[in-house]
Amino acid sequence: MSNVPLMPMATAVWLVENTTLTFKQIATFCNLHEVEVQGIADGEVAKGIMAYNPIISGQLTKEEIDLSSKDEARNLQIKNTDIEISSEDKKIKKYVPLSKRQDKPDSALWLIRQHSMLKDSQIAKLVGVTKNSVTSIRNKSYWNYNSLNPKDPVAIGIFSQIDLINAIEKAERRIKREKKEKEKAKKTREVSNNE
Repeated sequence: MSNVPLMPMATAVWLVENTTLTFKQIATFCNLHEVEVQGIADGEVAKGIMAYNPIISGQLTKEEIDLSSKDEARNLQIKNTDIEISSEDKKIKKYVPLSKRQDKPDSALWLIRQHSMLKDSQIAKLVGVTKNSVTSIRNKSYWNYNSLNPKDPVAIGIFSQIDLINAIEKAERRIKREKKEKEKAKKTREVSNNE
């Protein structure tokens, strides 16, 4: 049954309307009875079914249809497409219980104090809060700032140590790049002032 096209009746409607294939070829390809395909051609079967193009969906090629149209004994061969499923661990947002929701702003405060070189957007991405929340915590204008207790986010399991190290390295690279750009701008100003 794995060699049957997606939506066989709709595919049969399209093949009847748009090709010169025999009823037997269409019936074999769509796993239908030859009389059903003849009924589709006569307009008695599948009256309300929209035609489904198997070429667009990648189940057939135009060349395959042409080859089978020329040779009535040749059956259509469905194009096997293997879908590649990546095995990478993707971050899936999961439900956070009410008792753990306060840990996110606490973790953001800990990151602001311990790793001040991190940008607000980096902290927001790591912890899973909005950038505005991180900015308000940094400016001490967060609505619940007085009750925040800094907590290590790695220790409470919000993200891994590797994520933290990668974010810190990225921040350090950014700081070095900005420092080089400032020095370059300063040198160009000095050169233009000397002229």
